[in-house]
Amino acid sequence: MHRPLLLACLFLANAPALAADLVVNVTNIRSAGGTIGCALHSADRGGFPGDAAGAVLRSRPANPAGVTCRFDGIAPGTYAVAVTHDENGNGRLDSNFFGIPTEDWGVSNNIRPGRRAPRFEEAALQVADGPARIIEVRLGR
Repeated sequence: MHRPLLLACLFLANAPALAADLVVNVTNIRSAGGTIGCALHSADRGGFPGDAAGAVLRSRPANPAGVTCRFDGIAPGTYAVAVTHDENGNGRLDSNFFGIPTEDWGVSNNIRPGRRAPRFEEAALQVADGPARIIEVRLGR
């Protein structure tokens, strides 16, 4: 008498969960010193671009030929990516007295506002279930 419910539960347990993949190719890396840090921010977590507390993080050794950060199995949705080159290895993006970064950085959609930090909406991208979404983030100051 509970057979249909049991079959439905078994079907749902074996159904693949919706998962998406995002590949971030980082370019314009000036030196092999330090690390490239990629932070994947979701729309509901806030903190973009500078607060990585709620972000999914990846770190790779810097390489002038390019670096790839891969985010597998994320929920489909709206995201923004912030990338930094911690060239001196101190674990943060250095900035001057005025808060302007002195190490290279970039965000998805390669947005570079002149006198302020990029906004989430400007860097937002959709990631869907299916083939991996591939983007390029170009570093600069």
